[in-house]
Amino acid sequence: MVGNQSDASGQRAARVAEKAALRRELLAARRARSPESLRTAARALARSASGLPELAGAATVAAYVSVGTEPGTRELLDALRSAGKRVLLPLLLPDNDLDWAVYEGPDSLTATAHAGKMALLEPSGPPLGPEAVTGADAVLLPGLAVDARGMRLGRGGGSYDRVLERLERAGAHPALVVLLYDEEVVARVPEEPHDHPVRAVATPSGVVRFEGLGGSPGPTA
Repeated sequence: MVGNQSDASGQRAARVAEKAALRRELLAARRARSPESLRTAARALARSASGLPELAGAATVAAYVSVGTEPGTRELLDALRSAGKRVLLPLLLPDNDLDWAVYEGPDSLTATAHAGKMALLEPSGPPLGPEAVTGADAVLLPGLAVDARGMRLGRGGGSYDRVLERLERAGAHPALVVLLYDEEVVARVPEEPHDHPVRAVATPSGVVRFEGLGGSPGPTA
């Protein structure tokens, strides 16, 4: 029994180390992008993601405001709002969990400082509570990579792991979509038991769909 526990601990430590190394590599590639390439990618991402049926048919979309060199979401947020969608944006809580508020346009965003983190642009409207995400028809997830099975590699902070756990507890099944750069769709990412597959990934050049864990990629839009 002790041997099995030791083996499991060693395997988990190896996966954690593998994830950390892959995150460093992907973040370095993002930092190397020029401001112009970031702007071009954001425009293209807004076009490809806006065409997703999961977003076109959604009344409420939980999204996020991109920061730094993340794939830009500002144009996509405005496109969703212009299309009549109710867009929820996160408010980071002290324990790294997420509350939510409605996006009311670019002027409604406020730069908020959080201990140990860069300032985040957050909605200034009234908080709706962490459970508000369970009413979304689609959830846009940040990430660093997704693999051929639809498994997502996040930044490692745990905020969206909590969101996904909350959705599971509530029996909610919104469409989960990751927003990435083209080269961040990879063959495989290290997987842990708490990781969840996503339905699709949107990149500047198009969309790839997944049938779920173990499923094959769907057609690229």
